[in-house]
Amino acid sequence: MENMRTSTYQPIEDYGIIGDLHTVALVGKNGSIDWCCIPRFDSPSVFGALLDAEKGGFFRISPTLSDSMEIRSRQIYYPETNILVTRFLTDDGIGEVTDFMPIKQGWDTTHPHHIIRSVSVVQGSLPFEMICQPACNYARDQHTLDFNEHGVIFKSEHLCLALTTSLPLKEHARKGVRASFTLQANQRVYFLLECTREGDAKLHPLTERHYEEDFQDTMKYWQGWLAKCTYQGRWREMVQRSALVLKLLTYAPTGAIVAAATTSLPEHIGGPRNWDYRYVWLRDASFTLYGLLTLGFTDEAEAFMGWLDQRCHELEPNGSLQPIYTIDGKRELNETVLEHLEGYRKSAPVRIGNGAYCQNQLDVYGELLDSIYIFNRHQDISYDLWKHLRHLLSWLGDHWRTPDEGIWEVRGGPRNFVHSRVMSWVAFDRALRIARHRGLPAPITDWTNTSAEIYDDIMDNGWSSEKQSFVQYYGSTEADASSLLMVLTRFCGPTDPQMISTLERIMRELTSDSHVYRYDPAKAANDGLSGTEGTFTPCSFWLVEVLARAGRLIEARLILEKMLSYANHVGLYAEEFSPTGQALGNFPQAFTHLALISACYNMDRALNGTLTG
Repeated sequence: MENMRTSTYQPIEDYGIIGDLHTVALVGKNGSIDWCCIPRFDSPSVFGALLDAEKGGFFRISPTLSDSMEIRSRQIYYPETNILVTRFLTDDGIGEVTDFMPIKQGWDTTHPHHIIRSVSVVQGSLPFEMICQPACNYARDQHTLDFNEHGVIFKSEHLCLALTTSLPLKEHARKGVRASFTLQANQRVYFLLECTREGDAKLHPLTERHYEEDFQDTMKYWQGWLAKCTYQGRWREMVQRSALVLKLLTYAPTGAIVAAATTSLPEHIGGPRNWDYRYVWLRDASFTLYGLLTLGFTDEAEAFMGWLDQRCHELEPNGSLQPIYTIDGKRELNETVLEHLEGYRKSAPVRIGNGAYCQNQLDVYGELLDSIYIFNRHQDISYDLWKHLRHLLSWLGDHWRTPDEGIWEVRGGPRNFVHSRVMSWVAFDRALRIARHRGLPAPITDWTNTSAEIYDDIMDNGWSSEKQSFVQYYGSTEADASSLLMVLTRFCGPTDPQMISTLERIMRELTSDSHVYRYDPAKAANDGLSGTEGTFTPCSFWLVEVLARAGRLIEARLILEKMLSYANHVGLYAEEFSPTGQALGNFPQAFTHLALISACYNMDRALNGTLTG
């Protein structure tokens, strides 16, 4: 059994997530909300103890017992929802904290955001302590307190928070508030936190009737949404939980899906590989549309395609794209280090913004065209979009030979990455397929010649005769797990001798049990950073799918089952794992959950005998 009294920082995997399709909050197994940005994913944090346990701010509700009393904690979701229940089990009683954020329809970007927390005892009696200690603007802004009989209002320069409760509140350290209370079986108290930017937050007493209305409305929303899922195959609960995660990471006003809910969670404890993932990567686009359409979520696919369509209408004058955008399509993501925050378990630096938006990453053109190809099978794209895509491909035709920073966004200088060349080929291949299927005007001969030229170039320069595998970049002899995508993009067949040889090398050199490293930082291209990193979780799911397509079903299924066992207690994944299976990197990561959906779906088809290579 697990004791909830852990170190100052909880393990990354000890969090569940709630949200309202504008932003999210991470709730720990100790009952503490340690990460929440208001009013949207990429806004400054209000609660940021995840990145600085002392200064970052938190909103914690937990039992208060003597040091000799063991408190065990568990978390579950209400079935088929994103309503989270944190349970505290003691010899004296069993308590529960239920957390959710009501969903506001209409997607007004100015509406208040609410976090509702219900505390109850289902057996025995338990004393509790509530501490709400905001730290606005990444703990850079001061705030004032205004008490009345319904609660307290925290007001900073840019944000206003109103905490409503029926309990008396006392001022706590760092301008927080505290309440102590004891509940008997079947007793319940409520806390409502309203967050606004306009400075007009109100204290609204939350009655039992109001709570039940919000709870039932939120329950019906999530269960009604998930009911649209058409997947009925094996591992359905894991697939559905991944779908619920993707929905939580969706910014409803634009349809964009952020890469993860957090910033600067480290890829190695104490190391500098800490990045802000609260933005939208074009690289995720084809996986996103494939996953959404595969599961039957056509509304979400159409909304995300609308976001992509807008980016294609905002090409640089020369026809190029940048790899990352904000959730509303803004281009500048200037990277800043918050030196006053110590970082998760002292893993500095804490970064906001992401300098990779300025990089040249040629693979994103292939992901973009692949996503549009996938969507076009669901719904015809417009001729207006097609004109912009032709402009984009004209630029790519002139620049596909240019060294770039690649899929892993290295900061050690550009290289001729093999994966970037493969995805350049994908861009022309998918454009040709769309043009031929729809009869759209296109320079078919030029695109066909360019596609063939790229293919030959990869086979001539991206293959190592010495190592008998595809390599990371031209002139290298090192393996890279992105080579697995050669099969998933249909550049190579799964039983092609060169692909089989590459697969065997990846399993031999980059795979540890079921975990797959992106590459070996000590041997591969200088990525411009010190330290090591964990295994990259999406790569493990790519490996499952490649093995399944190659007909190696026993190996594939065992790896898949092992990877599913590494999900946290409520089915969530960070982007990486340590050698001992601890979550590393930003959390939860959309890319991982998308790769899980694809792996489960295609593994299920393989076991049913309906998957072709």
